[in-house]
Amino acid sequence: MHSNRGLSRRSCLETMSCSWGTELWDQFDNLEKHTQWGIEFLERYTKFVKERSEIELSYAKQIRNLSKKYQLKKNSKEEEEYKYTTCRAFLMTLNELNDYAGQHEVIAENLSSQIIAELSRYTQELKAERKSHFHDGRRAQQHIENSWKQLESSKRRFERDCKEADRAQHYFDKMDADINVTKADVEKAKQQAQMRHQIAEDSKNEYLTYLQKFNKDQHEHYYTLIPHIFQRIQEMEERRVGRVRESMRVYTEVERKVLPIVSKCLDGMTKAAESVEPKMDSKQVVESYKSGFEPPGDVEFEDYSVSMKRAVSESSFLNARGESRRRSRSKLWPLLKRNKLMSLLASPRQPPPPPPTSPSPDGLQNGPQSPQQPKEPLSQRLNDFMGTKHKMHCLRSLKRGLSLKLGTGQEDYSHLPPEQRRKKLQAKLNDVNKDIQKEMDQRDALTKMKDVYIKNPHLGDPDSIDPRLEEITQSLEKLQFEAHKYEGWLTEVERKLLEKGSESQRRQSSHFDSQGNTPLTNNYGQNRESPDGSYTEDPSTENTMQFKSRSTEFDDEFDEEEPLPTIGTCKALYPFEGQNEGTISMAEGEMLYVIEEDKGDGWTRVRKNEDEEGYVPTSYIKLFLDTNAKGAMTYI
Repeated sequence: MHSNRGLSRRSCLETMSCSWGTELWDQFDNLEKHTQWGIEFLERYTKFVKERSEIELSYAKQIRNLSKKYQLKKNSKEEEEYKYTTCRAFLMTLNELNDYAGQHEVIAENLSSQIIAELSRYTQELKAERKSHFHDGRRAQQHIENSWKQLESSKRRFERDCKEADRAQHYFDKMDADINVTKADVEKAKQQAQMRHQIAEDSKNEYLTYLQKFNKDQHEHYYTLIPHIFQRIQEMEERRVGRVRESMRVYTEVERKVLPIVSKCLDGMTKAAESVEPKMDSKQVVESYKSGFEPPGDVEFEDYSVSMKRAVSESSFLNARGESRRRSRSKLWPLLKRNKLMSLLASPRQPPPPPPTSPSPDGLQNGPQSPQQPKEPLSQRLNDFMGTKHKMHCLRSLKRGLSLKLGTGQEDYSHLPPEQRRKKLQAKLNDVNKDIQKEMDQRDALTKMKDVYIKNPHLGDPDSIDPRLEEITQSLEKLQFEAHKYEGWLTEVERKLLEKGSESQRRQSSHFDSQGNTPLTNNYGQNRESPDGSYTEDPSTENTMQFKSRSTEFDDEFDEEEPLPTIGTCKALYPFEGQNEGTISMAEGEMLYVIEEDKGDGWTRVRKNEDEEGYVPTSYIKLFLDTNAKGAMTYI
């Protein structure tokens, strides 16, 4: 028997086909420990896959949140940015990244359904099967142990009975040899010895019976029951190992299946990066910010030495100086800041408030309660300029500037530069045309539905569609009216841009012809679009010459190309909100620049920075005037 086991062990090592029933017949406890470890390993691997799935889900969620965070927000300023190739490429990258996150969600879902769920179910089945096999093994082991106990018990009884028979035989021999013992006693001892011998013989037979039974049970236990049970345990363990192997293969296949889509996502990101065009973005910057204005022309030479050679009156000198300044300003009109005109027009129209410590406005140091205009009113000046066509155009430009400040007149985009205005009008016209097409499609669909209802009255009432058709017809009329309106504005802008382009070519050719001979007179500034978005028409030369002397004061008032000089500083004694038009807010203790003294109306004009000017109550500040600057202003 031992030689057969040795041969089978060598065959097991050579062929890798071993039987636990023959090789591990005496390793019941170790097999129990090993199978328990196998189940624990299976649970550990299941936990590993579960945690990997959770990581994939968390990673996908973070990637989606990241993509959503940087996605384009509707109705936001970012929509304008996505006309550049870099922003569009970034948006494509975010979309591909969102798909990339989706693949990680697929990985997590497949790991959960194909591995985690299957292994969890299989682990429970494996535990039940293992319990059944080792229960059978323990029962077989208990049976052989009981058979061994019976054999040992019969053996000990046989041994005891044999000793008792020997003692009874010795006692009989002793009684038989003693002459003093009666015959009855000898006979009694003889019977006792014979009885003991019979009992020993019965015990012997019983012992032999149990011995044969035990040997039979033992042979069946080690060569039939245990090999069969261990074989089933071996098959169970091999199935467990095979299931782990299959789970590991599925683990890799789950990720391999998404690699083509992940590769496509990465290819999409690469394609997005390759779509970035620096030249196109540069062109888009031009399209976005091109104003349509022409660059300023050459500045004329102003010969002030002529006034030194002849005596002139103060009024003629001032008129000549104002004329030259007006011409210079007309050339630089597109470069002026829009808020300077509004600052001049937006002077306060009510008395300044009293200081916080003063009980009433009567306590003000600066006398009058209502501001007095230092010069004649603006309305009177505008009425004086209503006589000629050129003055009407100047007034129209002024009104458009006021409408821009007040937030009106925006429908035709006249507040924009010509090129930007053309693009806005074109975009608006395209949107209106899309709405018109949508309404027409709805009208056609409803018309077909009405025809169907007329032919098949049981499907619906044809008259129920008439209100909706009437509503769509009215909407179409409104949209067509808007389209006609925007087309008119667009045609006007394109015509003026075309005229400006032709004029620019003529001017350039004229400049090349006259260069090097005499200074070129630059009057084209009269026919360019002002910063408020309105066009200034080109009047005749005669009207221009007549207008020059009369518009000098108006130009000096509204078309300053230089900011007012600083004549001193002031310190705010009290905080002032500056809620009225033309005023400016200030905080207590704030230092400001003074650019215009109080004219008797209780207001002083100050400046915070280059672009922020306005009026503050004189009684709210402490003045520190510069005498030199004030003298220079007086001289001017």
